[in-house]
Amino acid sequence: MRHGTLPRRSWFLAKTDPETYSIEQFAKERRTVWDGVRNPQALRAIREMRSGDGVFIYHSMGDSAVVGLAEVIGDGCPDPSNPKLAVAEFRFVCRIEPPVTLREIKESGEFADWSLVRQSRLSTMTAPAEFVEWIRRKRPEVEF
Repeated sequence: MRHGTLPRRSWFLAKTDPETYSIEQFAKERRTVWDGVRNPQALRAIREMRSGDGVFIYHSMGDSAVVGLAEVIGDGCPDPSNPKLAVAEFRFVCRIEPPVTLREIKESGEFADWSLVRQSRLSTMTAPAEFVEWIRRKRPEVEF
């Protein structure tokens, strides 16, 4: 599964409950507006998103794991239905098969300070450059 290398300024991770919005649904629809986030830290991350940034899509229930990649195609901005909240538009890039599980991430010992490991309920966050490189090494067949 080869995908062209996309220029990126920043990387983020966005969690979704697969029963609410799965990677399968996102792959079918090809684009989505990421909304429904209420946590102030997560809203800050969405507001920082810019077109061209990368997003790891993470299923947060069951086998918690990074399941796909998206590209930000609409900058983070106020939610039209509630300006106190924020939204960003994503384009589906690819699935990550097999998914990279939270267990693998924790067992690596490299990301103990990252919000994904420290604040399990935070739904959207920046992803450190070290994580991007770690995923690239774990899934070299996925170009991003």
